Amino acid sequence: MKEYIPRYVDRQLEETLEYIGATLIVGPKWCGKTTTAKQFANSEIQLQNPQKTESYLKLADTDPLILLEGENPRLIDEWQMAPKLWDAVRYSVDERNEYGLYILTGSTMVDNSKIMHSGAGRITRLLMRPMSLYESGDSTGEISIMDLFDRKDIEINGISSKLSLKDIIFLACRGGWPEILNIKNKSYQLKIAQSYIQSICESDTSIIDGVKRNPKIFEAILKSYSRNVSTLVANTKIIEDIKENYGELSKQTFYSYVNILKKLYVIENINAWSPNLKSKQKIRKSEKKGFIDPSLAVASLGTTPEQLLQDFKTFGFIFESLCIRDLHVYSSTAGGKILYYNDGSFEVDCILQLNDGRYALIEFKLGDKDIEKGAENLLKLKKLINKQRDKGKIHIPEPTFLAVVTGDDIALKRDDGVYVLPIGVLK
Repeated sequence: MKEYIPRYVDRQLEETLEYIGATLIVGPKWCGKTTTAKQFANSEIQLQNPQKTESYLKLADTDPLILLEGENPRLIDEWQMAPKLWDAVRYSVDERNEYGLYILTGSTMVDNSKIMHSGAGRITRLLMRPMSLYESGDSTGEISIMDLFDRKDIEINGISSKLSLKDIIFLACRGGWPEILNIKNKSYQLKIAQSYIQSICESDTSIIDGVKRNPKIFEAILKSYSRNVSTLVANTKIIEDIKENYGELSKQTFYSYVNILKKLYVIENINAWSPNLKSKQKIRKSEKKGFIDPSLAVASLGTTPEQLLQDFKTFGFIFESLCIRDLHVYSSTAGGKILYYNDGSFEVDCILQLNDGRYALIEFKLGDKDIEKGAENLLKLKKLINKQRDKGKIHIPEPTFLAVVTGDDIALKRDDGVYVLPIGVLK
């Protein structure tokens, strides 16, 4: 039996089982939702079991409460195959008035028209992502992002990453899929993301609503999205790009296909941060293009670690995607949200905001010259924030810390107070 790899979502799940009736774990397929849920469940039902699927679905239509019988917490895996189970779970939670009764897992968002009630107050939702570098054992975890929020006196100077730039490129291409840890051959590890994209385009996109869609259009969208990952390129530009490489594509078709990719937790864009800073420039409000895992962008591009080693410009955007994935995971227990700032004159890659209102300003840079530019942008935004605070025009605290996250570097705190943090030492 394979040894379970602890995940950040473990703590969140453990907590929700103590205060709410049911917990829904969502996220991309192959990220480990079912494996994690099994660590906490005392009984389970897997709707995808080919020997029982037909009978399960019939029961779900006629008497779904029967499927909920079993020792609690009871795991209902891929519940969205039988949407009536949602209302059954909600009803059961109401009737029993207990906590930690059910754990639901799913790799797609369900059509809300198929369920009667939202589940608010009865079912809470946890988003599980692919593994961070710390979860996969590739980061040493010597510096905690949450410690940087909680402790002003943290000593980081001299902590060195064990990862070379070549290592980081490979890890971004490989992705955070748990199955890769069972594969010794590195070239085979890279095939997981490739298989993922193939599966998404050819079959998974029809699972949500049973509508057969053109896999070639999904391939074209994913490839164009990948060429523009971590940028603010307009959707109209992506549609034009697709027309050049695929053929005519209407806006309606484009948005409907992108919406499916979001429901499958493949695409995950980054929203803008705009705390009314009264910049002289126009604040950008559009979404920054993103993926739930950097390997999906790499696989969609059809590129390799060797090619990215020769193309630092492209890898810079992939590296940003890698860092965003990990910061999402490391801040998840504090409700971390990632935003960006861009007013046309300068940009800050990441505003990491916690649910208690604290936030950090973060840039993602690879080279020494870029680190200097990143620190300059962070200090510029901090100055703009403080200026508006002093005038009483905004009512947000100062950023808790400023940091440039880098590749193969040594951690330090600069004289201007900006942290330099190698991605390979974070947790």
